[in-house]
Amino acid sequence: MMTDGFHSDPLYQELERLLEPFGQTHLLRTWPQLTEEQRKKLAEQIRELDLPLLQRLYEKRHQVLDVSGLLERASPPRAVRLGSDYRGIPPAEARAKGEQLLREGRVAALLVAGGQGTRLGFPHPKGMFPIGPVSGHSLFQIHIEKILARSRKAGRPIPLALMTSPATHQETVTYLENHRRFGLSADDLYIFCQGTMPSLDADTGKILLAAPDSLALSPDGHGGMLAAVIRSGTLQKLRDRGIEYIFYFQVDNPLVDILAPEVIGYHVLSGSEMSTEVVAKQSPFDKVGNLVQVDDRLCIIEYSDLPPELAEKRAPDGSLLLWAGSIGVHVINVDFLFRVADLADALPYHIAQKKVDYYDPDQGYVKPTAPNAIKFEKFIFDLIPHAKNAIAIEVDAARHFAPLKNAPGAEKDAPEHVRAQMIALHRSWLQAAGAVVEDGVPVEISPLVALDAEDLRDRIPKNWRITEPIFLSPEFISAWSSSPQTTPKTE
Repeated sequence: MMTDGFHSDPLYQELERLLEPFGQTHLLRTWPQLTEEQRKKLAEQIRELDLPLLQRLYEKRHQVLDVSGLLERASPPRAVRLGSDYRGIPPAEARAKGEQLLREGRVAALLVAGGQGTRLGFPHPKGMFPIGPVSGHSLFQIHIEKILARSRKAGRPIPLALMTSPATHQETVTYLENHRRFGLSADDLYIFCQGTMPSLDADTGKILLAAPDSLALSPDGHGGMLAAVIRSGTLQKLRDRGIEYIFYFQVDNPLVDILAPEVIGYHVLSGSEMSTEVVAKQSPFDKVGNLVQVDDRLCIIEYSDLPPELAEKRAPDGSLLLWAGSIGVHVINVDFLFRVADLADALPYHIAQKKVDYYDPDQGYVKPTAPNAIKFEKFIFDLIPHAKNAIAIEVDAARHFAPLKNAPGAEKDAPEHVRAQMIALHRSWLQAAGAVVEDGVPVEISPLVALDAEDLRDRIPKNWRITEPIFLSPEFISAWSSSPQTTPKTE
């Protein structure tokens, strides 16, 4: 390890020339204590920085997006309402079209899974969180088994593109390989990694260090998918395979009806380039993005940007005028993603003030007690205004939306809330199939057994009374089917 003469080091001089015009040379204060390998690591991270962009973003950090002009023209979005026709297209026709496209191998799933379980108190990728209320199965397993179930219905494999982040990539890859991808073929899994952005000190704009040899980097948001899926070659591989449509969803919602045929069908039959699932807001101030129509384009207005008088505005029938809350599930044309590829770097960055642990050469490792840093993220929904004929497709929140966000004991979106919603849904399927489930008894149904209530019909005994917690797995159904005269036990 060199401890002196470092100013004459060509690598140090190169980095100093890069950083000095932007006032970021403090990143080199740890240089004397670093090994050669550590110096190479830090140099690589510094070279990848877009310093002019970071400077512009910091200088504009206090600018508030003026949405007043948009809000004056905002109206409810073009939408497929629950159980209704859309421009003469009935749900059955949309469902049949989606099933056809799945059989023809023209649709892939894309799972955004770059987040860690930090807010859950779970020191691993969030997709590994054991959310199954009876089985303890992880989010990853539940999602992949839904894709496998759709593949079996379609009679052909359906590929999954899975986006990780540098913080979750290796652990995710190892986890999936150790579990043999939960039955998904290696040929049908495309894992790619999103980019990162450094955290800046909120008061000074200085880039923070996470360690003496490492910048404080965070994933660049789910909007980073566009650049990452193209840069990695994943989108081209899917296109070469005949994929024309992407079903995009996020890892934290175990109730997503992945590759839902009706949603895919409406997307294609309406001529939309990007469609988004929405739920009807329960109150004017629900903390969800508001999907609205402005002139001929759809866009999302954050709940924090929506003035109370517009949030509370009512339609003639008494319902909320701006009723559509986004849940982060989209169907997107592959051709559209290639067409807007140049927007990968033009999608706006959204700024958030966060608590970020950092390393200070004078103080050592610092764990702040209040927000101290600025993070930058891109959001995939910012593509919606660029899409032709974009539509909203309403789904039932009780059956489709249970986001896992917060640690146990939180007021909402905690594991206990998500599990309760899963149990309630699966209880309703069992009851529709003729079973009697005693109050308070947890039940869970594997996606490999059923994806909806209709799948469960004729697969369980009529008037079956369930008195103990039960997980309906393929093995359970097989055991009962082999001796149907015996009512299955629930222990």
